[in-house]
Amino acid sequence: MARRTLTTTTAALTTTATLLLTACGGGSDSSDDIKGADTGRSPSASTPASTPPSVKRPTITLPSSFKLTFENWTSSDPEEQAVLNDAKEEVRAGYAAIIANEPDGGDALAFYDTKNGLAQSREWIKSYTGKNVTVIGELPVFDPKVTVVGGGKTASLNYCTDESKAYTKNRETGKEVGNPPGKAPEVAYMVTLRRSAQGVWQTDSVTAQRGGCSR
Repeated sequence: MARRTLTTTTAALTTTATLLLTACGGGSDSSDDIKGADTGRSPSASTPASTPPSVKRPTITLPSSFKLTFENWTSSDPEEQAVLNDAKEEVRAGYAAIIANEPDGGDALAFYDTKNGLAQSREWIKSYTGKNVTVIGELPVFDPKVTVVGGGKTASLNYCTDESKAYTKNRETGKEVGNPPGKAPEVAYMVTLRRSAQGVWQTDSVTAQRGGCSR
């Protein structure tokens, strides 16, 4: 399920069910009910402290069949927390688009991605929708590290995922495929984000390294 991994081709990722995103795809979060509510977050948590309150963020929902959790996704620094909040929603938006079978990513992903980031995300999403598969199971997202640079206009984010309990499922046949035996289930992500004029931290690029982290 890894997004834009450095060590495996997109086609191979789809075949072996290596999952992403982000989103860069979703405080702690639990599964959502179709396009559903993130039970681990309060309404106030969806708006970063450094973001103008006038910015209305899209509602992103995930079905209970795919549990996307964000562990220790917090920072005592308000600006870093703003980056984490928006990066999390970008990841959730990517997986929501896969599950909804939306190859263009939908409005939510366009909100949380730059033009360059959206082009990359669409390529990743189409590696699933083009093969008529969705995602199910559990995908923990953990160990985030944020650095804000460029006078508060650019940020880098590193985090990890564990695909041990994540699977792809063929929409027509119902066949489920998990992480192949012998292949590391942990994936390290490197994300670049840019702050928009509206104060939204948008994902500009995502790369991944399988086996690049551990729990």
